[in-house]
Amino acid sequence: MSKEVYVPNFIFEASWEVCNKVGGIYTVLSTRAKTLQGKLGDNVIFIGPDVWQGKENPLFVEDADLLQAWREAAAEEGLHARVGRWDIPGKPIAILVDFQPYYAIKNEIYTKLWEDYQVDSLHAYGDYDEASMFSYAAGLVVESYYNHCLKGKAEYDKVVFQAHEWMTGLGALYIQKHVPQIATIFTTHATTIGRSIAGNHKPLYEYLFAYNGNQMAQELNVQSKHSIERETAHHVDCFTTVSEVTNRECAELLDKPADVVLPNGFEKDFVPTKAQFARRRKKARQKMLEVASALLGTEFDDDVMIVSTSGRYEFRNKGIDLYVEALNRSLRNRELNRQVLAFVQVPGWVSCAREDLKERLASGKKYDTPLEWPLLTHWLHEMSHDQLIDYLKRYNMWNRPEDKVKVVSVPCYLDGNDGIFNMHYYDLLIGMDLTVYASYYEPWGYTPLESVAFHVPCITTNLSGFGMWVNQLLGKEGELEDGVQVIRRTDYNSSEVADAIKDSIAAYASFSPAEVERIREKAARISDQALWKNFIKHYYQAYDFALRKAKQRLGE
Repeated sequence: MSKEVYVPNFIFEASWEVCNKVGGIYTVLSTRAKTLQGKLGDNVIFIGPDVWQGKENPLFVEDADLLQAWREAAAEEGLHARVGRWDIPGKPIAILVDFQPYYAIKNEIYTKLWEDYQVDSLHAYGDYDEASMFSYAAGLVVESYYNHCLKGKAEYDKVVFQAHEWMTGLGALYIQKHVPQIATIFTTHATTIGRSIAGNHKPLYEYLFAYNGNQMAQELNVQSKHSIERETAHHVDCFTTVSEVTNRECAELLDKPADVVLPNGFEKDFVPTKAQFARRRKKARQKMLEVASALLGTEFDDDVMIVSTSGRYEFRNKGIDLYVEALNRSLRNRELNRQVLAFVQVPGWVSCAREDLKERLASGKKYDTPLEWPLLTHWLHEMSHDQLIDYLKRYNMWNRPEDKVKVVSVPCYLDGNDGIFNMHYYDLLIGMDLTVYASYYEPWGYTPLESVAFHVPCITTNLSGFGMWVNQLLGKEGELEDGVQVIRRTDYNSSEVADAIKDSIAAYASFSPAEVERIREKAARISDQALWKNFIKHYYQAYDFALRKAKQRLGE
C-alpha cells in the first residue's frame, strides 16, 4: 500500500519580499500565490516587513475588517501589524509586521538563539539586524495567529510555515521551538557563501568540494548570515533550494543537501494574447529604435537585430562582462551580416533621465549627430566609477556611425516612469530578437525564463539553475535552434563563452524569417513547461516531507 500523502490545510509564508518588490523572490511568491489559493483559498497567509510605514505601499491594500479579532488580540500582546491584501493575482491575505520594537531586546533574542541553536550573531553588521528583527516578529505573528485561530481545531491539524532566505531563518527556528505543532520549511534561494565566493572573483565550482563553509564565512566576513542560514537548514523539518546548481552549494557549504528541490515557476498572465502580440512587439521595437536613433544620431532600418541583457547589477555573476566582450568581438566579426542594437537593461546608481535626450525625443526630428556620451539613456551619479562604462571605454566602443554593433546602457528601473522610455520592462522585452544571460552565478534565473515566455530566444549557461533545467528538459545541451542555448561555462573559460555568444549572434542574424519563427515558438513552448501548474507538485512534496517530520518530532 502507498503511504498517506500529507497535504497542509493552512500555510504561512514569510519573506522580506512580501509586498516589497526588491528581487527575484518577489516573483516566486507573487506568481505562485494564486496556484496555492486554488487549493487553500484564504488559508494561505503571507507575512512581510512593514517597511512602508507613513507612505503608501502600491502593492498592499489594507483592510481594517480582515482578521480584525486576531489583530486586536495581537495588539494587546504588543504585536503591531497591518492586515490586508497583496495586490497580485489572487489577492492573498498579507500581514505586514512592525519589527522596530524588537531592536530594544535584540541582545536577548541573539543570546537565546545562541543557546538554543548555536547561531553566531556576534559578527552581525549591515542588514543582519534588520532582517533578524523582522524574522523574529514574523515568528511572533505566526505563533499568535496559530494560538488564537487554529490551535485545537481538527480542520487545521496540518499547518506549515515556510521561510525564505537567511533573512527569515530566525523566525523558522522560533516556530520550531515555540509552536512545534507547525511544520517548518526553509528555502534558500542562494547561499550566502556561494554568492560571496563568486562575487569576490574566487573560483566557485572547481574548488567547491574543497571549501569549508564556516572557514570561508570568516574569510569573507559573513559569519552571522552564514550561521543563521546553516543552522536553520539543519534544524527545520524540510530544507529546500531552487535548483540542482544551488543544491550542490548547499551540500558542500552548508553541509546539508536539500530535502526537496523547488524550481521556480511563473504564470504567463503578463504575456499578451495572440491577438495583441504583434502590435505590442511592433510598439516596443519602435520605441527602442526611436530612443537609440535620438541618442546616437543614427537611423536604424527595420531589419536591425535587437539584443539585450538585463537583471541585477552583478557585473561578473550575471555575465554582463562576457556579454560586452562578445559584442566587442562581434564588431570585428565578418560573419555578422546585420546591424545589431544591443541594450544593457541593468539598473545602476542612476541620477536622472537625460534632458538632452528628452528634448530630442520630444522634437520628433531626425538627427545625424550623436549626443555627448552616446552610451547611456540616463545620467549616473558617478560616471567615472561604473563598471559597464569602464568596459565600453576600455574597448573603445563609442557607437561610431560605422560600427555595426551599437550598445546602449539603460541604467534605470523600467517601471513605466523612467523619463525616456516610459514603458515597463516586459513591454520592451517583447520587442527583442535575442537575449543573453551569460551567468556565472545564478541559482535559478527568471530573466531567461521571462524572455522565452515572450517568444524571445535566449542564450544562458549551465551554471544557472534555469540553464541546467533546460538541459534536463531537452535531454541534451540546449542549442540556439531549440529556443534556449545553454553554453557550458566553467571557472576559467570566459573567452570561449564570449566567442560562443559572438558566434550565436551572427548565426541568429543569418536565419531566415521562417527559421526565426520556428525558434521563437520553441522558446515559448519551453516556458510552458515552467508554469506553476507543472512545478507546484514539488511544493507538495516539501509539505508532505515537513508534515511527516513534524509528526515524528512530536512523537505522533
